[in-house]
Amino acid sequence: MKTIYAGLIGFGNIGSGAVKLLMENGGIIEQRLGARIVIKRIADLDLKTPRPVAVDKKLLTRDAKAILNDPEISIVIELVGGYEPAKGFILEAIRQGKHVVTANKALLATYGNEIFKAAERHGVNIGFEASVGGTIPVIKTLRESLAANRIRSIFSILNGTTNYILTKMTDEGKNFKTVLREAQALGFAEADPTFDVEGIDTAHKLGIVLALSYGKKVKLEDIYREGITGVSQQDIEFAKELGYKIKLLAIAIERGGAIEARIHPTMIPFDHLLASVNGNYNALHIRGDASGPVFLYGQGSGMMPTASAVISDLVDISRDMLKKISRRVPPRSIQEQAVENIQLTPMEDISTGYYFRFSAVDRPGVLSKVSGILGQHNISIAAVIQKGRTADSAGAVPVVMTTHRSKERDVRAALRDIDRLDVVRRKTVRIRVEDESLQ
Repeated sequence: MKTIYAGLIGFGNIGSGAVKLLMENGGIIEQRLGARIVIKRIADLDLKTPRPVAVDKKLLTRDAKAILNDPEISIVIELVGGYEPAKGFILEAIRQGKHVVTANKALLATYGNEIFKAAERHGVNIGFEASVGGTIPVIKTLRESLAANRIRSIFSILNGTTNYILTKMTDEGKNFKTVLREAQALGFAEADPTFDVEGIDTAHKLGIVLALSYGKKVKLEDIYREGITGVSQQDIEFAKELGYKIKLLAIAIERGGAIEARIHPTMIPFDHLLASVNGNYNALHIRGDASGPVFLYGQGSGMMPTASAVISDLVDISRDMLKKISRRVPPRSIQEQAVENIQLTPMEDISTGYYFRFSAVDRPGVLSKVSGILGQHNISIAAVIQKGRTADSAGAVPVVMTTHRSKERDVRAALRDIDRLDVVRRKTVRIRVEDESLQ
């Protein structure tokens, strides 16, 4: 039986999972592939920390060059993470004519153009299924299963940490800071959670999804992004009253040749599939023009789920090697010479529904002042909730309104005017609402 040698750079959580999976399921992988995959060398700077899998110490090295310069190693698995030295390892592997498997979403989202061009120039494959959605086959679905489709829209939950926090806030009535501390204690959130709670991790993943869906180059800074730090328990309770749940959504919508690309807390109807995605799970609701709606759901992170995606790429590349072919599927789903810059719709031009929570003085005429300004800016009110004064309200009460579909530019202008009113005590809370677009 033919043996295919791979080298692993990065023997942390995911790297350990990949080795463990190859050991435990090596037999069934051989049956499906018709060859053996062997990890010949493992490189990591830390060789002392115990791993959840035992390997022969002869395999271990601190020098990644021992893998990159080994002519027997055909596939390099990069699981270091970050930008450097990961980028250098990948580009050197490509220059050496080696195929690459990576889970490095931040690197691909930022330097993907350079890496994909290098892979084409040297005629090698690059697998990155584990970079988006953990074990969910997002890359394969967009790149292969939906290859005949124009992707009309994607509504997705791509970060397990934020979804866990919002789930706990919704189900248990806890505030953001309390749930964040719990998530950190359980290992669902980093000590510095900024990448997760501010939507940066989600932006990396959406950048990759956009490239695959539309075959375009994407600049991360062009994707509109809001995190969940401003979501309060009060807004979650009002959302329930209105029939919605709040989720951090990564959204892509094709309209008239341009793409809306945005990440923000979003109210979605209770009865939509995405509203039932709880805990640290991820999901994508994809609509193709021919396929109609496709729903993908699963573990978005974790040692073994992510390792599953890494090994799936390893098997795919090995199958091509056995057939003596390469680059059967373009990395970005479209031939590199056809890749263009993406045309993103400016955020000010998008239209959606909105939820507003005003902190207003409890006196006659306030509601008419607020609704009057909204009307002046072409914003139509769909529903209103006004709560009575409480002992600690200091004369201000929450007034909640939802709107019919309105333009972002008009909403921003209206809220600037409303927040200047002497009867409005604090800056208005705004959360976007998606309803009919999801159906």
